[in-house]
Amino acid sequence: MQAPRDRSGTPPGEEFRLTVRVYFEDTDAGGVVYYANYLKFCERARTEWLRTLGFAQGQLIEASGVAFVVRKVAADYLASARLDDELQVVSRIERLGGASIVFDQWVECGGTRLFEARITVACIDLGRHAATAIPSHIRRRLAQPD
Repeated sequence: MQAPRDRSGTPPGEEFRLTVRVYFEDTDAGGVVYYANYLKFCERARTEWLRTLGFAQGQLIEASGVAFVVRKVAADYLASARLDDELQVVSRIERLGGASIVFDQWVECGGTRLFEARITVACIDLGRHAATAIPSHIRRRLAQPD
């Protein structure tokens, strides 16, 4: 039985998980993950999710002339990750719009949520440097990832 779908066509609760190890370079002088690196972890997770769906960033640019850029971020830092921690970066599509995607993302360590963010990415036409509709073949894969 298929999960019910919201108005955008995105399967509710569909999650992608990426494991990330905290390296020395990820930490600040206090030995905890530097705040901006959580956003980098989230970027990696979105990129790898697209890759698993068959859309590598470089190929998107070459084949379609489009890229996804961050338009808006709302983040909350709940607890600290430390050197050598194994993190799970979890991504879920909250809303799939015509030219944008709203992601709910969070970072966990050992089942404890450390960071959470709502990140809006816009699809842009690189030739025009303007927002454009998400190409239909990409939209279909995002709406029905299986």
